[in-house]
Amino acid sequence: MHCQHGKETKMSERIRPPRQSKQRMSGSASHPYDKQTAALAVREKKSLPQRFVKDIKKNWILYLLMLPGVISLILFKIGPVGGMVIAFEKFSAFQGVFGSKWVWFDNFKRIFQDPYIPKVVVNTILLAVLSIVVVFPIPIIFSLFLNEIRQKWVRNTVQSLSFLPYFISAAVMVSIMSTILSPSSGIVNNIIRASGGQSINFMAKPGWFRPLYVILEVWQSFGYSAIIYIAAMMNIDPSLYEAAEADGANRWDKMFHITLPSISTSIIVMLIISVGNIFTVNLDRILLMYNPSVYDTADVIQTYVYRIAFESKGFPDYSYGTAVNILKSVIAFVLVTAVNKLADKFAETRLF
Repeated sequence: MHCQHGKETKMSERIRPPRQSKQRMSGSASHPYDKQTAALAVREKKSLPQRFVKDIKKNWILYLLMLPGVISLILFKIGPVGGMVIAFEKFSAFQGVFGSKWVWFDNFKRIFQDPYIPKVVVNTILLAVLSIVVVFPIPIIFSLFLNEIRQKWVRNTVQSLSFLPYFISAAVMVSIMSTILSPSSGIVNNIIRASGGQSINFMAKPGWFRPLYVILEVWQSFGYSAIIYIAAMMNIDPSLYEAAEADGANRWDKMFHITLPSISTSIIVMLIISVGNIFTVNLDRILLMYNPSVYDTADVIQTYVYRIAFESKGFPDYSYGTAVNILKSVIAFVLVTAVNKLADKFAETRLF
């Protein structure tokens, strides 16, 4: 009897319906993440100014460090944008912004009637295209080969030396070039004369202006751009190279099939930025290389605006110079947007 009763007890335990958890039975117990969800819900109910004030109180040291940069941005970048209103006026320094006559789009109409504008636009585009075609690939090639150097101290030394010219001012760079190319004592002309040729005044030849400008651009900027690509290469997974070596790939194979595709995003972003600067050449460098004998090839949009705004006979034409700059900026923005869309469509990479 006792044995039979024990069997019945075990059978009843087997057929007993499963006991629901306390959470399901009670219906009021909270999920482990309910507190976090509730906190997020309360945070979402707060307005943006309230969240901003709370964040400032929490991270006030970071905001304090950021304050000088924000003030500088407002004073020297955002503030002067308001001065673009003079492009729609016949601005006079004596009458001021608010007292000058409003002429609407007359200054922009003058741009399309100015016979000198096509020439400076062509010169600007040629310099920019040369910079993109010649200057843009050099840092990529340099960084690819630098990445293949196995001795770390050699790689770091070469990288530092290539980066140094970026910190040298344009005035010093142009002075060095002028000394090297001097028709009387420059090393280049000394070699030409020793070879039986005639001295060439490179800095006064219109045909030599663009090549010399591009040489200075390469010399001063390629080290800076190369650092961006080298930094991108540092993020490549080393196991990719190990797997390639196991499959018998040589250095060229790894360079073209691993390294180059891995930094393609950085290359596209830099290309978009370069296209955005197509109408923005280095004004300081051009003014230092500038002289009347090279006006035909050296005169670009910035130098033309500089002349009409500051070197005009009589009263400077600030309004017309501002209108030219605004139109240049609008065209550059359209170009950047177009290239950004193309990059997003074909390479799935975009800047904004």
